[in-house]
Amino acid sequence: MREQDKPLGIHHVTAMTSDVKKNYDFFTEVLGMRLVKKTVNQDDIYTYHTYYADDHGTPGTTMTFFDFPNNPKGAKGTNTISRSGFRVPSDAAIEYYKQRFEMLNVTHEEIKEEFGRKVLSFWDEDEQAYQLISDEKNVGVTAGIPWKNGPVPEEFAIYGLGTVEITISYMEQFNHLMTNLFTFKEIAREGNRHLLEVGEGGNGAQIILVENEEDKDAVQGYGEVHHLAFRLKDRESLKVWQELFDQLGLPNSGYVDRYYFESLYVRLGHILVELATDEPGFMEDEPYETLGESLSLAPFLESKREYIEGVIKPFDTKRGSH
Repeated sequence: MREQDKPLGIHHVTAMTSDVKKNYDFFTEVLGMRLVKKTVNQDDIYTYHTYYADDHGTPGTTMTFFDFPNNPKGAKGTNTISRSGFRVPSDAAIEYYKQRFEMLNVTHEEIKEEFGRKVLSFWDEDEQAYQLISDEKNVGVTAGIPWKNGPVPEEFAIYGLGTVEITISYMEQFNHLMTNLFTFKEIAREGNRHLLEVGEGGNGAQIILVENEEDKDAVQGYGEVHHLAFRLKDRESLKVWQELFDQLGLPNSGYVDRYYFESLYVRLGHILVELATDEPGFMEDEPYETLGESLSLAPFLESKREYIEGVIKPFDTKRGSH
């Protein structure tokens, strides 16, 4: 495989929420991430798909959510993407968020050190698991730009996706797939936790594989992650990966145009992995100033706008109204 076709790092993580409005308030008002896109799930137009990112919606900074109506709560366990990570600029930023979480009654652990960097684990009201990771000593994939009009001071604010944790019962096979197929390298181990990185490395290009053969399989639902996406340079790289998956007999989605990026999905046992291109990005249909303020629809859904707006529950994301 050519060097330019290999994954560049983490592109986005997509999870499920019980309440799109509550989730919006948590991400914008508590975490200080910018809503860069409010749209619908292209495969289920009755479901919102919201994207939170840095100031510009830079690839590698985006956490997204599906709001499936009547979706039951998920169950924690093994064989799942078990924790999403966010990068902050410094150890001081970790301290800032700890105080912020205490003030805003966000469930969190104490600050600890893992793989040589300060981390802070926390949960939202759906018990979705997250972790802040300090970039104090980080080298590798560049982070994004903190949200300039957000509630968190720019010097402390979340500005990218960090290490994503995957809990797995078949460690040897899954680790082999990550290293031999997806070109990750294992760079450290602490107990049952294996740290892998890809491309330039660093906090924006790492996953932690957690070996857990004891627990039952996690169950999908709100409070759980739906899939993890790795960054690819362009559509040509997607073609290389589709050919490879087909040769290996790995069931995959084939090429998918998500409008804001182009994609390919593959299921690795229990884990759904997406490969997504950096381009064209979230400013394809909205200017920088008003990203996420109105309902965006991919061109193929635009003719159904009136119907979609009639069946999906409205929620206000105009900045001036908050």
